[in-house]
Amino acid sequence: MPKLDLEAIPQSNATGYPAPFHEPVAGRWWRRLAPAGGLTEMGASHVVLKPGAWSSQRHWHDHEDELLIMLTGEAVLVEDTGRIVLRSGDVCAWPKGVTNGHQLINESDVDCSFVAISAGNRDGTGAYSDIDMQFDGDGYFRKDGTPYPTARMR
Repeated sequence: MPKLDLEAIPQSNATGYPAPFHEPVAGRWWRRLAPAGGLTEMGASHVVLKPGAWSSQRHWHDHEDELLIMLTGEAVLVEDTGRIVLRSGDVCAWPKGVTNGHQLINESDVDCSFVAISAGNRDGTGAYSDIDMQFDGDGYFRKDGTPYPTARMR
């Protein structure tokens, strides 16, 4: 049956971000939908942000497209061009190679949720707009190439 049982998919708030960059995403809880559905050519996650939580550090991907669909609540989308409130039903897209760093922050007092979908080279490169960090398939690095002592999650 193609309908996924969301509650049967393990939920995690794990991150590969090194300290202190992992702290703002501690209230981000995700479930990997694509593997649960047998999908191999794309990534998809159901994400819940607790009040105050960030979806990620502000980032972009050089080789991976991203699509986000807000399901419940509201979150603030932060990009190079500013901030905008996203609500249930809003959809955002970020093409690979566009260096417009983006993240969501739940500034409300209730949980919000969204589905994040990605396609492309998951081992590709990218960077973070506001911090001294970039990534590739092997992990996280400072912009001078010095590795951080953590493993990148996929």
